[in-house]
This record gives sequence, structure tokens and C-alpha cells, in this order.
Amino acid sequence: MNVIADTLARDIAAMEELLRRQKAAFLAELPVSAQVRKDRLRRAIDLVLRHKEGFVKALSDDFGHRSAQQSLMTDIMASLKPLKHALAHVERWMKPERRRLDFPLGLLGARAHVEWVPKGVVGVISPWNFPVNLTFAPLANILAAGNRAMVKPSEFTPATSDLMKTAIAEAFDETEIAVITGGPEIGKAFSGLAFDHLIFTGATSVGRHVMAAAARNLVPVTLELGGKSPTIVSRSADIAQATQRIAMGKLMNAGQICLAPDWLLVPAEKEAEVVDGLKVATAAMYPTMLANPDYTSVISKRHRDRLDAHVADARDKGARIIEVNPANEDFSKQNTNKMPLTLLLDVTDDMTVMQEEIFGPLLPIVRYETIDEAIERINGRDRPLGLYWFGTDQAEERRVLDRTISGGVTVNDVIFHVAAEDLPFGGIGPSGMGNYHGFDGFKTFSHAKSVYHQPKLDVAGLAGFRPPYGEKTDKALARELKP
Repeated sequence: MNVIADTLARDIAAMEELLRRQKAAFLAELPVSAQVRKDRLRRAIDLVLRHKEGFVKALSDDFGHRSAQQSLMTDIMASLKPLKHALAHVERWMKPERRRLDFPLGLLGARAHVEWVPKGVVGVISPWNFPVNLTFAPLANILAAGNRAMVKPSEFTPATSDLMKTAIAEAFDETEIAVITGGPEIGKAFSGLAFDHLIFTGATSVGRHVMAAAARNLVPVTLELGGKSPTIVSRSADIAQATQRIAMGKLMNAGQICLAPDWLLVPAEKEAEVVDGLKVATAAMYPTMLANPDYTSVISKRHRDRLDAHVADARDKGARIIEVNPANEDFSKQNTNKMPLTLLLDVTDDMTVMQEEIFGPLLPIVRYETIDEAIERINGRDRPLGLYWFGTDQAEERRVLDRTISGGVTVNDVIFHVAAEDLPFGGIGPSGMGNYHGFDGFKTFSHAKSVYHQPKLDVAGLAGFRPPYGEKTDKALARELKP
């Protein structure tokens, strides 16, 4: 035990020393020019492209099987997009913003503006479900804002994390970006370092611990969490189109997406049609699953067992279970942890599948009679990261948007709002705190420094704000204190 404790103590000391060196290098470099920022973004783009095949293989090794095309889309392409977007816009983002002044300061020659200045060193704790994308997407904003970074990737994807460490070390000095690998104890210590900002992507339960650790050093945090994102199918929806898009979003990465549709709300009389639509859509995309290279495995046996336990709990409490298995394959005999889409009907709130974020190919279906009933059910839960509505009734769409609160919304599809680089991405309450992507992400990782220029005129004297107070003071106060 002493050997383990000594090793951990050395690792923590090394992290602290690296953070000290990054902060010193950051201060020595100020101001961070647009040219430097763009160079770092280009190097990040180059390393992702150079190692794309390696990342695809590592991801499949870590998952047991992961679709190569999916990894290229969701981890490689989805990393390049924000990096290229930041590269194209960083000079415009950096420009100071002129701000208005109260009358009559502007007329007297005073000026005010905001400068977006880098914060320093940003800690990045990235998850296992999209480990490349959810490292490089925040890095795009972090580097564009002029910061340096220390990254702690997930221990659940060791091959990907090791390659990321090697690839970043090839392209960046460790005082620019460094990757720290290790298990939960390293992650816990990492979250307690005195960063200038910390972004964590992962489970809500872990996010609470990360926020508590960061609070000890008053480190500002961005938390990208998850939750039970609801999907409403309106009576006005095209059921075939809606179920095709829901099935695609639910089965991508085998449902291991923080924004995956977590539960489905359908008009009572449309339930059977929705179930049939999901079956047809699944069979069209995945006529087979076990040997299908397009269908990804659940990350581990532990996570597969967790999902099986949800199904067993729901069945024991009266749910109807429909396994969508187009080729009637035997999933008990496999070398991976693949699971078919499993629909759960007649679910109740005391079932674990309705209490916890699912993060897998299970989809509870809840019937509703009126849209207000559906809204009430959604509002009775924690605010979700995403909300989805399918339909053509614009008044109903507006009612759902007005009467619910979520991190973001996609109308007539699922998940897609996260792909719009110019939209802020983030949760609210238990689904997250703060946001990033595009200019909003640049601002998240920058400090808005206020700069005020006083004119040569004696403003305080003219306004009567400098002692000894007298008639000018009384007039100024009377003017400003009117109703």
C-alpha cells in the first residue's frame, strides 16, 4: 500500500509541477497573438488527420467493436469541424467590443470596450464515449482563446488515451498541451488542481465531485453532463420519418451518447404505429447486428450488465419488453457486448430505467393524451441536456419550446443541434453548467476584461461626486434618483 501511495503522490506532484510550468509559460508569452493561436489550431488539425486511422483502430479496440465509419464521423470529422471553424474565425473573435457609456460620459470623451483575454491553463476531463471529439472540440475553443491545456482522458478507453498522449506530445510542447493518463485516483487529483478553468464531460454524479474539488481553488467550471433527454412525437408528426430518425439517433454508438433520446412520449393511439416504425427503421439500418460492422458494441461487460439489470427491473415491475432483433440473432453467444434495441412499454417512474440516464440501446415509451400532459411529465424531472419534438403543428411546437427548459432543442430530429458549430452547446442544472462551441466557447475560455478610458475633463468634479459635496452633488442626485 505504501508503494501505491508513494507512486500516487509522485504522480500528483508531477501534475502540479507541470501546471506550474504551463502557467509560467503562459504568462511569459502574453499577449497571445492571433498567429500563435492559429498555429496551434493548425497543428491540432494536422495531428488528428495524421493519426485518424490509429484513432479509429484504438476506438474499436477499446469498445470491443466500433464502426470505423462511425468513428470517422463522430470522432475525427467532429473534431476537425470545430478546429477548422475556430481557425477561420479566431481573428474576428479576438477583436475588442466597444461598449456604450451612460450620458454624458461619451460626449465628454470617455471610452469603454471589452477585451477578450485568455484565462491561462484549462483542465480538460474528457469521457469515454467520444474520447477524441470530446477532447479536441473543447480544445478548439481553448486554443482559439489563447490558453494552454492539460487533458485527462478516460481510463475506460486506454488505447485511445495512450495514442492521444503520444500524438499530442508529437505536435505540442508539454507546456502548451499535455495529456495525463491514469485511473480514478489520478482523475480525482486532476480535478482538484488550481487551473484557471476546468471543463468536465461525463456523468452528473461524477460532475458533482468535480465541481466540489474545483471549488476548493475557486476554479470556474464548465460541466457537460447528461440526463434523460425526452423525445415527443406529436399527433401531427410523420411517424415513418420520426421513427427512422429516432432509431438512428438511439442506435448510433449503441445509444452511448449524452444527447441520445432517453425516453419517448407518444400519443396513446399512436403507440403501436411508433413501435412498428422503430422496428422497420432498425431493420433497414441493421438487418443483422452481431456481425454487422456498422453496429457498435456496448463499451464493457459492466455496462452491458447494468443495461440488462434495467430491463430485468422493468420486466419485474410490469413493463412490456420488445426486443428489436431483425435477424433473430442469439446475443448470449458473442465475443463483444453488443445489444439489440430494446423497447420498454408500460413503464412507471419506480423503474430504474426511468430514474437513471440509460446510455445504451434501451428506449422506454410513455403514452400521453394531451401535449400539456407530456410537458408536465417532462417538467416533473430534472432539466435535460436535449429535448426533441417531431411534428408540423407550429402552435404545439411553440408551446413545447415555451413551456420546457433544456440545454438545447432539435425539432424534427434528434441530437443535431450539437452539430451546429455556431450554436452554444451546454446543459442546465443537473444536465450541465456553461457552454462551448463557436464564439460562445471562445468567450467561455476567455476573460471579458473591461477597459475604461477617462477623458482629461474633471468628470468627478463636474458631476459633483468629489468632496466637498454641495449644490452640484444635490442636483446630480436629484436627477438620478427620480422614479
